[in-house]
Amino acid sequence: MVLLLPLLLVGVFAYMWFARRGSTLMRDCLWRMDRGLGPDMWRCAACGASCRVVKGKEPRQCLRASPKVPDEA
Repeated sequence: MVLLLPLLLVGVFAYMWFARRGSTLMRDCLWRMDRGLGPDMWRCAACGASCRVVKGKEPRQCLRASPKVPDEA
């Protein structure tokens, strides 16, 4: 019983890591299907990025441009 709880915690964290590993979506990502552009086109309502995905799937990657860091003088 003493080993069951740590083993359960390790299993839960491993599952969470494995499930999150294939996605870069952030809290602000709001992907919506945009049939005006085509049957498999998706557009992000937050940043305006668009992409084409295999039919029956949803986008799993964030396409938001990373912020540029100003050069230090």
